[in-house]
Amino acid sequence: MQVRLISVTNPLIEIDNRQLTPEGLMAYCARVSSPHQETPDYEKLLSYCIQNKHWSVFEMVDMTVEITTSRAISPQILRHRSFCFQEFSQRYAKAQTTEKYKPRRQDVKNRQNSLDDLDEATVKWFDEAQEKIAQLAFESYEEALEKGIAKECARVLLPLATQTRLYMKGSIRSWIHYLEVRTDPATQKEHRDIAKAVQAIFVEQFPVTSKALGWKYGC
Repeated sequence: MQVRLISVTNPLIEIDNRQLTPEGLMAYCARVSSPHQETPDYEKLLSYCIQNKHWSVFEMVDMTVEITTSRAISPQILRHRSFCFQEFSQRYAKAQTTEKYKPRRQDVKNRQNSLDDLDEATVKWFDEAQEKIAQLAFESYEEALEKGIAKECARVLLPLATQTRLYMKGSIRSWIHYLEVRTDPATQKEHRDIAKAVQAIFVEQFPVTSKALGWKYGC
């Protein structure tokens, strides 16, 4: 799993000979009806907007991240329809490798939960099973390509653990919602790890907004 920042909206206007920050741009747009639109301070304003659920302000700025994960997790990410996505195409390019996961025990009381208390022997068996399946799948995949079978057909031989890469772009409003949902313990751990990595980027890029939300670096 890897996550990295690709882009953040870059304001082109200046106030007091200083270029606006992305958060400054949100505040500038929020003050469209105010005679004090160019007021440089915005911490109280953004905090007020969050506390009173004035979310449209946070649609004025976008952020794009690159996510490397497995085909098992990417469909969960793609469900967030307020975002725009570009994902690695297995029709166009060859798949290269798989992501490996540490197994957890099924929670019998909650089908959407798992528990990290499996014995070492079971963990070892699962690790070896992943390696065996990945090796067989990729050997068959390569053989299919050598026989001239189209990538869009050969990909059916690949496991869900096959690695993929996608770009995820959305407004700060969308990111706030995504992070509130996907950092919750109810989210699958592998997806939650991605969300936490995105949240660390978010906190660094939007410190005032993050403070108002109660998010801290490393949270």
